[in-house]
Amino acid sequence: MSIGARDVVSSAGQGLFELYYPGDDLGATYTPSCTAFRVFAPLASAVWVLVYDSAYAPTAREVAMRPIGDGVWFAVIEGNLAGRSYTYRTRHGSSIAEAADPYARGLTLNGKRGLIVDLASTDPEGWTCDVRPKFEHSTDAVIYEMHVRDFSVLPESGIPFGGKYLGITARGTTYEGHSTGLDHLVELGVTHVHLMPVQDFASVDENDPSAYNWGYDPYHYFVPEGSYSVSPADGASRITEVKKMVQALHRAGLRVVLDVVYNHTYTVAENPLNVMAPRYYYRTCVGTLTNGSGCGNEIATERPMARKLILDSLRYWVKEYHVDGFRFDLMALFDDETMRQIGAELKAIDPSLLLYGEPWAGGPSGLDPVRMFTAGKQRGAGIAVFNDGFRNAVKGDNDGIGRGFVQGAKGVEVAVAAGVAGAVNYNSELRGHADAPGETVNYVSCHDNLTLWDKISRSCPDDSRTDRMRMAMLAQAIVMTSQGIPFLEGGAEMLRTKGGDANSYKSDDSVNAFDWTRKAKYRVVFDYVKGLIRMRRCHPAFRMTSADQIRKALSFLRVEPGLLVFRIDGEVAGDSWRDIVVVYNARRHGLRVDLPEGRGPWRIAVGGMSAGTEPLDPGPFALEGQSPSALFVPALSALVVHS
Repeated sequence: MSIGARDVVSSAGQGLFELYYPGDDLGATYTPSCTAFRVFAPLASAVWVLVYDSAYAPTAREVAMRPIGDGVWFAVIEGNLAGRSYTYRTRHGSSIAEAADPYARGLTLNGKRGLIVDLASTDPEGWTCDVRPKFEHSTDAVIYEMHVRDFSVLPESGIPFGGKYLGITARGTTYEGHSTGLDHLVELGVTHVHLMPVQDFASVDENDPSAYNWGYDPYHYFVPEGSYSVSPADGASRITEVKKMVQALHRAGLRVVLDVVYNHTYTVAENPLNVMAPRYYYRTCVGTLTNGSGCGNEIATERPMARKLILDSLRYWVKEYHVDGFRFDLMALFDDETMRQIGAELKAIDPSLLLYGEPWAGGPSGLDPVRMFTAGKQRGAGIAVFNDGFRNAVKGDNDGIGRGFVQGAKGVEVAVAAGVAGAVNYNSELRGHADAPGETVNYVSCHDNLTLWDKISRSCPDDSRTDRMRMAMLAQAIVMTSQGIPFLEGGAEMLRTKGGDANSYKSDDSVNAFDWTRKAKYRVVFDYVKGLIRMRRCHPAFRMTSADQIRKALSFLRVEPGLLVFRIDGEVAGDSWRDIVVVYNARRHGLRVDLPEGRGPWRIAVGGMSAGTEPLDPGPFALEGQSPSALFVPALSALVVHS
């Protein structure tokens, strides 16, 4: 019998969790003349690679692998194997099991087998000339979150390949004269498209065109999901389609962020990671899987080869697919050392990569709380965290009838002000989790929970539709004029609704799909958000880069129930607007605001239901017989003036 991984461990004097393979060649390394296979299976007594004559051939050639140290098994097979599928078979004790390669770069339908791929052949025309759109500071970002299928699946979108990767590439699509799809994103002015999970997930049948899930059910970490491909059974096609999607977004001036789920896998027993290395990749307590994800298991990121898997996967998506950043699901389930290493290694590849995530877990974790990557741990790591405290202060709880600032709640003004200051330590009262504004993500809604429009409708059922619209617009104005990184739930710019479904992860298209008819219906909201984004991108006063700059440039003039007024010294912020005053009026009546003397004349950029960079007609905001430095701020609205 050949030496098994268990013998390699003992002969090397290493414990299982001390093993580490430093090579960057795990998986199937293809060349036209041969393919080398390497897999981490530290406790196996024997491992074989099974190579099938085609992707779906019923029989395979079986080749024994040999241990090469560090828990890794190796085999090489001569000949050009491109297009052939393969699996690994392992023996652990008396049990023999078969699974796909955890490091597979291509997959057959539903991920049952790995696919040997000539990756160069999957590159679309011009791929080697693909470049990331210019981007310097993280606070320059305006992030737009969306689901591949939701974005284009309805016929009203006018988008070919609806619900697919290629649907995102289409240009020139409209509904009743209003742009849809990619042109809509360009018109809106966002900088980053945040795609909900596109790494292969296990919760849908890739061959079922009606199957739906958000995709937070990972199966394979190196391969795109097949259900969004026009040819899901063609393992190479999905790779090319994702590259075409990224290429189209880059050509349109948009960067691409992937929502990644490394905190758990969909199942454990049959997952390739567990078949190759039983229980190695998962946290346990007295032999029982821990469940900090709320999904039945959690990945032990602190173990060397689990950490390596994550880092190898992230680097691969950056280099092979040219993605521009990552959003990490349930980031508190990562140990802080792993997250800091992620930040360091990815920023070494490209400092402009955008990294952010959820600084919380889904339940009690098996990870020592001291090691969890929670809010505050991101300081200096090149990673940002979602500011849920700011979110709740602005719009109330996620799914209930609780109200926030924009709906008239009292006592939340200081929390809103702390978010306005970028969650940095601004003064003794306003203290946050961030060392710099680029470490906090400001938002009022995302794919989870009620949409912003549904939340406002639930919490304010007796208010008029117009007043609820004003509340939603005020919420977005707060996000776009606060220091930090603004994040927009896809469709919020046209008051997206899911009919009150607060957890639509497996609901159908009637709930989740973008309803493009709403763009015409709520065009005033779209234009308002568009104007806010344009103002933010044109004026660095709203996207300062350091805590010191914020402390010097930003001052609060009034913080009262239903009212927040602050001033930004444009010269300190490096802005062409010398002096800026921002007002949030969440009261259900208009009010007078006195502006600082001696810095006029004041011009209005945002007021009522209009926003942008061009001065608005001052008439609706003038107070008869009053000084030009006193303005009227309508109910439930923001005002931005500058000199």
